[in-house]
Amino acid sequence: MDPVTLVIIAVILLAIVAGIYFATRKKPAPQIEEEEAPPQQLPPPKAKEPVASAKPQTAEAAQPAPKAPPPPPPKKVDAEKPKAVETEKPAPIKAAEPKAETKPEAAAEPKPAPRPVEVEKPKAPPPPQKVAEPARRKDIEGLRRGLTKVREKEGFFGRLKALFSGKKEIDPGIVEQIEEVLLTSDVGVATTERLLAEIKERLKKNELKDEERVWESLRKHATELLSIGGGGIALTTKPTVVMVVGVNGVGKTTTIGKLATKLKGEGKKVVLAAGDTFRAAAVQQLNVWGKRVGCEVVSGKDGANPGAVIFDAIQRAKDTGADVVLADTAGRLHTKSNLMDELKKAARTMAKAFDGAPHETLLVLDATNGQNAMQQAAMFKEALPLSGIVLTKLDGTAKGGVILGICAEHQLAVRYVGIGERAEDLREFNAEEFTEAMLGSAQDAS
Repeated sequence: MDPVTLVIIAVILLAIVAGIYFATRKKPAPQIEEEEAPPQQLPPPKAKEPVASAKPQTAEAAQPAPKAPPPPPPKKVDAEKPKAVETEKPAPIKAAEPKAETKPEAAAEPKPAPRPVEVEKPKAPPPPQKVAEPARRKDIEGLRRGLTKVREKEGFFGRLKALFSGKKEIDPGIVEQIEEVLLTSDVGVATTERLLAEIKERLKKNELKDEERVWESLRKHATELLSIGGGGIALTTKPTVVMVVGVNGVGKTTTIGKLATKLKGEGKKVVLAAGDTFRAAAVQQLNVWGKRVGCEVVSGKDGANPGAVIFDAIQRAKDTGADVVLADTAGRLHTKSNLMDELKKAARTMAKAFDGAPHETLLVLDATNGQNAMQQAAMFKEALPLSGIVLTKLDGTAKGGVILGICAEHQLAVRYVGIGERAEDLREFNAEEFTEAMLGSAQDAS
């Protein structure tokens, strides 16, 4: 080709390349202007919330700086702008929520104080309710073991049970058989009549058609006879002076030792007064109990005035801050008048040592003595203001009905019953538990 034409072609190509170059240089300029145009068109919505619009502009300026080369990021920012505006509107709502949260937090701070109190309250009642039921069952089972002789075939319970076994219907003549069992079990004539009076009437009216109803009637009346007073002694003052009386051999000194063990276990400070000065073995026995339990024993010389010994014991209890004074007394039955005179003198001496003493006068009776125990109760009741009785050696007799006769005829409350040789075998008396243990039900095994 001609060199001139080559030059012309080169110039034309350069012109085309230059045009294309300048064409590409001019395109980004209008795009930038178009991007800058939208913020100029935003004022109409900015009039409502100018401050909010300023915030997204700063966010745009911060975001494109790192992402300047690619154009798509600014477009995403544009799409996120309304989201930012939407999040700003609920922001005040979220601000209100923490305020509501701070209130319960403030309320939660006083809650821990009452919470421990609420937790402590149920702890005392439920354990005392849930534990009380098994404790009562254990007491009944323990009483039943102690009343084994009463519940065996030849005993009070066993003989009553034999009257009903194998009989579908109750014969009205069974009342006479029940009466015989009660009388031979040392219940007593008057008490037997009281127990059977209602049963006879209900049998005539055909209201007691089966053995269980007759048995329930017996248990009901027995519980009523025994429910004269609560078990245990009442510690009304400090020191509470308890005078223990009874004839020789019923277990006065042993009962005092067991009672001291029980009170000591309850945290009480006990002083023992060896007032049975006419029996040297009684003083020695009481000293043995004092060492075993950890109680102070106040005693005198053999043949000393029992009132003076008890007076010193009360003074000692007042000086040392003791809670209880348990005073042993003589139980000689050479003559009724001499014994009762000595006991009356001792009671007057107690009143001189401490106003209101003795606060409790407990009569100890041996359940194996039967009707003799009934006579002893009548004799001591005439001479002294008895506050209750302690019935010992119930585990050694099959005639446990004597307790019903004493309560019914002498109106003396049973405070404790002895069903064994151990200290814990001296039980506080509970009428319902004792009746359940002694009589049980017609279906119980003897």
